[in-house]
Amino acid sequence: MRDPSHVVHAIEVVGLGKRVADATGELTILREINFSVLAGETLAIVGASGSGKSTLLGLLAGLDHPSSGTVKLDGIDIFQLDEDGRAALRQQKLGFVFQSFQLLAHLTALENVMLPLELARDTEARRKAEEMLDRVGLSSRLRHYPRTMSGGEQQRVALARAFVTEPSLLLADEPTGSLDAATGEAVIRLMFELNRERGSTLVLVTHDTSIAARCGRIITLAAGQVQG
Repeated sequence: MRDPSHVVHAIEVVGLGKRVADATGELTILREINFSVLAGETLAIVGASGSGKSTLLGLLAGLDHPSSGTVKLDGIDIFQLDEDGRAALRQQKLGFVFQSFQLLAHLTALENVMLPLELARDTEARRKAEEMLDRVGLSSRLRHYPRTMSGGEQQRVALARAFVTEPSLLLADEPTGSLDAATGEAVIRLMFELNRERGSTLVLVTHDTSIAARCGRIITLAAGQVQG
């Protein structure tokens, strides 16, 4: 039997809430969210549009600040850190994949993937970026700019950029939302392959139940609360 004291949580969320001012006074986006994610686990967050999925993902990354509650990444309470501290933690531990790719238009595929390594002052940035682009099948597109690439190719560049720093935690927000079904399937298959190869923890926001079913666990949000 596993000793509970040796269970490693990649994420611990306790009492997380988010409220914002609106025309009626105050809008509650998230209310008393509680869950944890084990290291190496794959978790899908599902729910209707407006249920708070993307807001929750932003809070997990420390990109937004909660109205209440805490988020711990590898035991570190991220909201006890200042903005520079949270940025450093993201650089060290997190990889991101977005629906809109978030590639820099003025950089080539290679330069986009090298960027997080260069920010970390990695002297082997070029070699690692080239290897990751080869892994995602884009070794022939290193010097191409995003505008000359298909949506599927851009998302594969984004996957390479997310995994090139070997993050312990990958956060993905509707990664196939801008892609057709066939291209989205290829991208999702690649993302799960890379995640298994590197043993990272994956938290995936999606409205697609077939994608969510590939994860080890599913959390459903409705009206800003965890259901079930």
